[in-house]
Amino acid sequence: MRILKKYPNRRLYDTSQSCFIALDDVKQLVLAGELFEVHDSKTGDIITRTVLLQIIAEQEGHSAGSLLTDEVLRQLIRFYGDSLQGLLREYLERSMTMFLEQQNAFHDQLRSMVSGHPLNVMAPVTEPRIAKWESLGDDVVANSAATGRSSK
Repeated sequence: MRILKKYPNRRLYDTSQSCFIALDDVKQLVLAGELFEVHDSKTGDIITRTVLLQIIAEQEGHSAGSLLTDEVLRQLIRFYGDSLQGLLREYLERSMTMFLEQQNAFHDQLRSMVSGHPLNVMAPVTEPRIAKWESLGDDVVANSAATGRSSK
């Protein structure tokens, strides 16, 4: 597992590469599915969630890349401190896992339909789209996995 250290000047240091990195580099680690933890350089506390939330906040700031609507954010805020907060956390995690499993099954089924028939003339058209869907799914899986592991 890679260890990143966050310094008071907000710089992130990748101990495995012995260099400073930016938030975008951390995002690339997530997309690549690499396991990492972010530690506060002074206290040693694990602050991975904080850094991941920064990445999400940046993504949400771009309206084209927004995933969470205002209403979803309001509802999430209302659950903090609620007796059902833990239940919601588990529900969201399981829902994401199920969604990703269904997406992978869909991709597998689509791929077998496209590549299974030798006379299928649609294969050259659909293969790039399948790759796009897989990339989207990989991004979501990586984000979900990193967020879930770093919160423990």
